[in-house]
Amino acid sequence: MKIKDVISVLETIAPPKYQESYDNCGLIVGNADATLTQALICLDSTEEIVEEAINRGCNLVIAHHPIVFGGLKKITGKNYVERTVIKAIKNNIAIYAIHTNLDSVHTGVSKKISDKIGLQNCQILSPRKGLLKKLSVLCPIEQANLLRSRLLEAGAGKTGDFAETSFNLLGVSTLSHDANAQHGTLRIDTVFAAHLEGKIIAAIAAFATSAPISYELSALDNLYSKIGFGMIGELPQPQDPSAFLSYLKQTMQTNCIRHTRMLRKPVQKIAVCGGAGFSLLPDAIAQKADVFITADVKYHQFFDAENHLILADIGHYESEQFTIELLGELLTEKIPNFAPILTQINTNPVFYL
Repeated sequence: MKIKDVISVLETIAPPKYQESYDNCGLIVGNADATLTQALICLDSTEEIVEEAINRGCNLVIAHHPIVFGGLKKITGKNYVERTVIKAIKNNIAIYAIHTNLDSVHTGVSKKISDKIGLQNCQILSPRKGLLKKLSVLCPIEQANLLRSRLLEAGAGKTGDFAETSFNLLGVSTLSHDANAQHGTLRIDTVFAAHLEGKIIAAIAAFATSAPISYELSALDNLYSKIGFGMIGELPQPQDPSAFLSYLKQTMQTNCIRHTRMLRKPVQKIAVCGGAGFSLLPDAIAQKADVFITADVKYHQFFDAENHLILADIGHYESEQFTIELLGELLTEKIPNFAPILTQINTNPVFYL
């Protein structure tokens, strides 16, 4: 197995197209064509993590946070980013980051938090727009079933809770050189996730060698319920707010929860967002969450909760620490006989007295 084979699986789980514009997901250091020895999964790819990879015989580090966010104009070892990159290159270790794209998928970071605290009926808190496309394709009616099957195999027709969906319109086409000739034509309309466009076009191109095909692609502004940030779900039973926060502190293994004033009612509907998710507070309020769990909330931002809900900051590392476990589970499920190593190093730069 090569490093690029693992990368291919990671990008099936969380396509790079879903990363935010400021992010730097993907292969940051290393050669994707190198044969994989072993993979180490971590939250932050620091010098200490690279040293652990060396000691444990790993030539691939899979990190949630990219070690390089902006461009590096010089690599002289003057800071931890440059030193990490230098150490990785010297020891032929590849570093791959899977960050806001993993935050965005339904099975990603916030879903892992939701599972940890026992939420049910989970949905994306803030679905994203602009990630769906519509395909309209014309083909001879006798070839329509086969073409439709090829498109669905390529991933078309999967949106929300539905799969293999399409709309079909029967029509009659004419040829300019023979106005009297009429041909049965079917128009197949379907929707697909934008990151699958290459596969969809390839399926059409392969089919077009044996039948005349015309198609049109258009971007949709619809919300995509399976892609977005945060998660909202429900506890099995309503809980006292103080009891819930104590349970949250224990379950998420955090030393400190900063929160707004307690509500005078039981809590059950819970919104979560791993990492710095304060921007989703309006979504949590609009969906009538009783508690919104996230990290990196500033002093004045706590006022914005305005007693609509309990805003709870559990810490950035604490909110995302189980992403290491999540990636291990996803890769093991997707790749038979593959057992990535989960780091034994706590990379949290924040300490509490």
